[in-house]
Amino acid sequence: MTQIFMILVGGLLVNNFVMTRFLGICPFLGVSTKLETAAGMGIAVIFVMTLASIITYLLNLLLIRFGLEYMQTLVFIVVIAALVQFVEMALKSYVPTLYNALGVYLPLITTNCAVLGVTLLNITESYNLIQSAVNGFAGGAGFMLAICIFAGIRERFEVSDFPEWMKGFPGALITASLMSVSFMGFAGLLR
Repeated sequence: MTQIFMILVGGLLVNNFVMTRFLGICPFLGVSTKLETAAGMGIAVIFVMTLASIITYLLNLLLIRFGLEYMQTLVFIVVIAALVQFVEMALKSYVPTLYNALGVYLPLITTNCAVLGVTLLNITESYNLIQSAVNGFAGGAGFMLAICIFAGIRERFEVSDFPEWMKGFPGALITASLMSVSFMGFAGLLR
């Protein structure tokens, strides 16, 4: 139980994929202009990361059994792409406003290196099925935490009086770098 808690805290804070590992930056910067859109992207990433972690763990057992470990990356990408297609179809059918707001960034979850990174990390760390699922969920929740905080700050920037040079992307990059430094402050939390 202690290891599960450490994986959860690690994925949220200490080893946050966006803030400390610098994976998944494209949707982080692209979808973080509004809090509602960022939360929608965060939920989609949590869903994809968690299911991808479970499915790739099980498929990896088959790959090992048949001596096909070299196919891991390809198989994992296909699984992630299928999950993203499922999420895209569900959002298009049930939440079209969120689907339109996410735009091109929704299919980009397929190429989001954070999603592939969590599946490969599960194998590298020799996590079992439960640990892999928790790591996938924690990684997605950490992504959602980071993108929602960032979106909230960016919304405040829009109504605040800032110098012209800091509005838009330059202010976003400065904010992201300061957030990254603050997340790295959690580095000694787990031992």
